[in-house]
Amino acid sequence: MTLEQKFSEFVRLCEDKKLFIEGIAVADETKLLCEHHFRDDTARNIYSHTKSFASTAVGLAVDAGKLNLDDKAVDFFPEAVPENPAENLNKITLRSLLTMSSGFNHAYLMAAERRTGQGYPDYVKYMFSHPMEKLPGERFFYSNGDTYLAARMAEKALGMTLENILYQNLFRKMGIGWPAWEHDPMGHAFGASGLYLKLSDMIKLGQLYLADGKWQGERILSSDWVKAAGSKQIETHGNDVCNWNDGYGYQFWISPFPGAYRADGAYGQITTVLPEKGLTVAVQCPDFGKLDDVKIALTEFINDL
Repeated sequence: MTLEQKFSEFVRLCEDKKLFIEGIAVADETKLLCEHHFRDDTARNIYSHTKSFASTAVGLAVDAGKLNLDDKAVDFFPEAVPENPAENLNKITLRSLLTMSSGFNHAYLMAAERRTGQGYPDYVKYMFSHPMEKLPGERFFYSNGDTYLAARMAEKALGMTLENILYQNLFRKMGIGWPAWEHDPMGHAFGASGLYLKLSDMIKLGQLYLADGKWQGERILSSDWVKAAGSKQIETHGNDVCNWNDGYGYQFWISPFPGAYRADGAYGQITTVLPEKGLTVAVQCPDFGKLDDVKIALTEFINDL
């Protein structure tokens, strides 16, 4: 059975089971191979899928020699360090932020928290004000605050905004343009969430990583960064349907397929990179519905490719 036939069968399955999917696309390194939309392909909030774009900005800074994985967050923002900082605050590294193991051991700057104004006006000072429950690097604990600090380090290292880093190196070259993006109270793009992209643009990040950091033949990211970002850097110790919670790289989740990893946003904004199959698969889903049913169906579809 051809890819197109398998894709058509999956679309029919989505319709028959009334799965909550807005659109699905499959691509290789250079082009979209299959695409179907159950609603118009308009830009939508991709939530924490944004984190993998922020990680890519960090990778660009690392590749440029402006950042090191062992760099300490406090060294980039000494003005934000409190008079009596928590013990081990000065041990938070870029690596521990990328692997969600800062040591705060708490989910900070999540959506509900931001909407009530917590952290206003300076999110860096807000993050540095919290106690440390673990040693950095010791334990995975998913938090928007970790991603936010890593993205701000990339901005500081490259001397430009997160939007400009990604626009100049990715968005402009990929034909994405200048997307809408949530910002913090001080005007910084919120690296952990809030980026708005169409499915046909969101999948392009997967194509970049599938192509080992190249876009249409042009080297954008180093092979070293691509390999490290998409490899298991830390255990997540969680349970998830279809074993999707199988470890974490640098702001990418490890997927239960050979060599696979994914950018993953709330409610099902997912781009899965499948190096052994030479494909990347992306879906967008509405902010409601039974995501576990989507994951089960998507797992079966990917296994069959």
